[in-house]
Formats: sequence, structure tokens, C-alpha cells
Amino acid sequence: MEIFHHRKYKRSINAEPKTKYLIVGAGLAGCVLARHLEARGEPFTLVGNPARAGAADVAAGIINPVTGRWMTKSWRIDEFAPEAREFYRKLEGETARHLYHPIEITRFCLNSEDVKRAKRRLRNPRYAGVLESFREPGTEGEIYQDDHGSLRILGGAWVDLPAVLEALRVRFFQNGRLKKTDFEYGRLSAGKDGWEYDGQGFDKVVFCEGAELSNNPWFKYLPLCLAKGETLLCESPDFQDPGKLLHREKWLLPHANGRFRLGATYDDKDPLPDPTEEGRRQLIAAFQNLNREVPKLSVIKHLAGHRPGTADARPLMGEHPREKGLFIFNGLGSKGASLAPTLSRELCEFLIEGKALPPETDIGRFGGNRSSINNRPPNSSGSSF
Repeated sequence: MEIFHHRKYKRSINAEPKTKYLIVGAGLAGCVLARHLEARGEPFTLVGNPARAGAADVAAGIINPVTGRWMTKSWRIDEFAPEAREFYRKLEGETARHLYHPIEITRFCLNSEDVKRAKRRLRNPRYAGVLESFREPGTEGEIYQDDHGSLRILGGAWVDLPAVLEALRVRFFQNGRLKKTDFEYGRLSAGKDGWEYDGQGFDKVVFCEGAELSNNPWFKYLPLCLAKGETLLCESPDFQDPGKLLHREKWLLPHANGRFRLGATYDDKDPLPDPTEEGRRQLIAAFQNLNREVPKLSVIKHLAGHRPGTADARPLMGEHPREKGLFIFNGLGSKGASLAPTLSRELCEFLIEGKALPPETDIGRFGGNRSSINNRPPNSSGSSF
């Protein structure tokens, strides 16, 4: 049953031959999905505007096996981390760029409750591969505020996501598969045997739009939760490179040439894209609280973006409940660097082979009878990325 009354585009004699996939959004989800389709020899067209910065364009790309206030092992990290490493390493070989950086992670305990929680985690067999022994206060030296001890987290890394996106976008643009333009929903129409956009036919359309999901007339019923995050790129002549990621309230990620990133704030109330003075204040305060003697600090860049997450902290994947041929890949949140390679592969297996998606990622968990599904598409609307 068709829900929308679309304008029908008659295909001209000179129309391009039908392409199997149209991917909407050239952010991390869209580009990594396109790379998997390319590896399988599947034809696709990717539509997205790189001039519109998305979350991955400003993200630090940290892969951390143990996160959050409760020091929780990251969801499916034992699967995600090795596949992410393999994916980015392979891309490094293809592009001659350094994209994947293994890094030690030290997490400082802030109080006695943190210490108790850390020691409980160390006794839990599930954490055997991601946590090392507890380090007593002062083990990290006299430079840092280390009154309650720390944990060493194993298997950490950071991925240069802006470089990953640039490499993939250049690749797809050069081979004619990327159209650097905003996607307009009103120009997508249901055809007799698929979908048409700008006179070209497609079997399947996959929306990978990140924070722009609220503008999507088919999938905006899904509960995407945006959380603004801000980071600072800094340098300090008095701060010695620790050679590892440090986490105390916020994280500090060392980069080349003595520079480092401070991050990240979390604000699920601010819809504006711009960096804020409050975000800057929080990050600088965390840097000051990390060190016993506060070094001089110069801020080189102040970056902000909205993480596209969900209330249950699981991605949005699957086919529209009523519109055959429309799919979504979204909601990677703050863990896109680790999630994207595996989840895009699983989506490919779903699209190509009909293999079922994991229930925790399938949008079927939200049902398909919401009245908002019946909204008609606007005549024209821009999509981010």
C-alpha cells in the first residue's frame, strides 16, 4: 500500500540506467556503507554535501572499551574493535594515510566509590580482556591529580575520522559515485519497480543522514536523540605529552606536534550547532583539574557537533515498515568509529542476502503503526552532510 502521493517522473529516453542503491548522506555511516557495497561490487550513488559538517567531521574518533560513569564495557566491543581495526588498516593501505592509532588509556578514579566500582569490574571475567590491574594513587606520577588511583584500559585507539571521510569522499567523487549536493526529499518518487531521483532509477534507498533525520518525511517518526558535544584542539608549552589518552572528568587525547584534544561535553538540550563559552569553560576546567600545577593553555580550535543517538543507545537500521525499498542507517551516537564498520557490513548482508539484522538494532523494535508515518514529504528540503 502506498502511503505518499508522489510526483511521478517519467524516465526519458536518455535517462541513466537503473542503479541498485541510492545512499543519502555522505557522513561516516553513508561513506562506510558505500565502501562495503563497493567491495561487494554493488552499484550505488552517494548523495551528500561535504560542505555541511556532520558529527564525524569534528569527532575525535575514540574507541574506548570501557566508558561512562559506571565504567561499563562497551556494547559488542569484542566484535566491533577487531573489525574496526581491520577496516581502517585496510583503508590506510589503499590511501597511504595514517588513520588508525592504537593508544593506551588511563582512567583516573575520582572518589572512593569509583575505586570500589573499578575493583568490582576487575573481578568480573567479562572485563578480563579490557582492564588491567588497579593502580594505586600516585602511580601515574606527581604531574596529575591522582588521589584515588587509576585503571589502565586495554584495546583503546583513536581514528582520524575527518581523514577517513576525506579519503572516501575523494575516492567516490573521482569514480563518479558521489554527488556533492544536498538531497531533496520532494524529488524522490516511488516508481513501478523501485524509486526514482533526478530521473535515475534505484532499487533501494538508504538514508544515512545523522542529525538531519528530523527532516526525513519517512523516518522522522523514529526516536533519534541528539546530544551536542564540544571539543578543544589545544597546545601548551608546559604540558608534557603523556603518550596515552587520559580520562579524568573529561578526556585528553594527544596528537602530533605537541597538540592535544580535550573533550567532550554532553548537552541534549542545545539544538544550535555553534560552540559555546560554557562548553569551553567545562573543558578548560577539566584540564586544570587533571593537573596538580596548571600549565598554560592555548586553544587552537573549538569544535562542536551533534551526536545522533537513541534512547536505548542502539543504532537505527532496517526497512521502512510500509514503504518497500526505503532503509535507514543512523543513530551511531558517540561510538561511530567502532560501530560503523561492523554495522554497515551487517546492513549489507541484510540488503543483499536478506540476512536478519540483530533485534537490538532493527527499527522493528519501535513498531510501525505511528500516525507520523503517514506524513507526506515536502516539495523540497535539504539534507545535511
